[in-house]
Amino acid sequence: MADIGVIDTGFRSAVRKLDRAGRMLHVHDRLDPYLEVAAFVKHHDGDRALFFQRVGDHAMPVCANLLACHANILTVFGLDVQGVRAAVERGIHRPLPPRLVDGGPCQDVVVRDGIDLGTMFPVLHHMPGDAGRFFTASVVIARDPETGTRNASFHRLQLLGGNETALKLDLGRHLRLLYGKAQRKAEALPIAVVIGGDLSLAFAAGSMGAHLPLERDELEMASGLRGAPLEVVKCLTVDLEVPAESEIVLEGELLPDRAVIEGPFLEFTGLYAEAGPSPVFRVHAVTHRRQPIYYTVAGGEVRLLRKPLMEAGILRSIRNAVPIVQDVELTPGGLCRFHLVMAVRKERPEDEGLQRNAIFAAIAALKDLDLITVVDNDIDIRDPRAVEWAVAMRFEASRDLILMPGARGHEYVPASEGGIRTKVGIDATVPFGRLDEVRRVPVPPLPREDYATSVGPGAETSHPVFGG
Repeated sequence: MADIGVIDTGFRSAVRKLDRAGRMLHVHDRLDPYLEVAAFVKHHDGDRALFFQRVGDHAMPVCANLLACHANILTVFGLDVQGVRAAVERGIHRPLPPRLVDGGPCQDVVVRDGIDLGTMFPVLHHMPGDAGRFFTASVVIARDPETGTRNASFHRLQLLGGNETALKLDLGRHLRLLYGKAQRKAEALPIAVVIGGDLSLAFAAGSMGAHLPLERDELEMASGLRGAPLEVVKCLTVDLEVPAESEIVLEGELLPDRAVIEGPFLEFTGLYAEAGPSPVFRVHAVTHRRQPIYYTVAGGEVRLLRKPLMEAGILRSIRNAVPIVQDVELTPGGLCRFHLVMAVRKERPEDEGLQRNAIFAAIAALKDLDLITVVDNDIDIRDPRAVEWAVAMRFEASRDLILMPGARGHEYVPASEGGIRTKVGIDATVPFGRLDEVRRVPVPPLPREDYATSVGPGAETSHPVFGG
């Protein structure tokens, strides 16, 4: 593993880095938290980070799109794509205990009485069909009631009024298991919700069970990712720790005996998730920094957040079985979840056919994958046009199309039947020894870069066609 040193992943550090790099768009107009802010974010999805100075009648600024594209992620980490993956791998394989400190900015202001979350924070109403206002960048920290292991994961919170929200618990999530353990004892589950925390925690919270099993501590992964212990403070009303530099923390408990209907809400698939029963989160204390920044996720940021972690895990798993795999890319069009492109390098005749083994290995590594395209390593897998060229020039459907019917995928895909569908593999590689015959001819470089050019109309050109 490459030595990438200690990484500053602080939330405010990230905001400053993006601003200095020209990756932060400051919005000075007053925007409405009902639909307008979320629409603005979605129109800038996959682009620069956004800093809204005035949202409704709230004095608190709103930040979004922080990690919405590769350029932003690389700017925040100060690393290239492989470096970010190395940091994620370090967090998984070389975790570090966080460092407990006596106090931190996240507890500069403490509110215990008269809590009204909807008044205190510029919580957005994202889409017309949403059931209400939702916290969406909320990292929930809990402790296993039986083992004491800490868990951190992303969950949306729907405002119910006053100090209560609904908390969405999807099937298979670790927090759902912890809540079930507490519920069986007729006990509430203490939790702390971090909004605008250290980004190492955000990446750890975005992990899936295949990367970090239930017995692993996400705060230790966050420290490992940083390459130095994450500083945490004790919460004031629950037995949990949160990053000391967090913007906002909500302390409270998931009630064991009360559920409400949560949703609908626009999911990462671009479709509304159905309404369903969810437990109630009752907030006992709110702590935050002086002049806090409210963080929201309103576009594709949640997909990009998981992308480096999922790619690192998929690549590690596939290479263990098929060493000829060089790199992988979860595509934006496939929501960084359902479509994968792989690059392979065939170095000997015995490597022929392994590219197809890699397709099966990829599906085993991530069940949600539905379309896997394999190309040779001369193709830039991060350039969709290059990948499509390889499919156009090197793929023959009668022999290179692989169908795997009746396979388990993601239940949110409407084309499936409860998550069951046919998975597709595309072998767009060249048979061993023939790559040079069909290699794309490279464009020769220009001898210089300082050509005299201009932009119309007319633009200093004397030809009569331009009126000169």
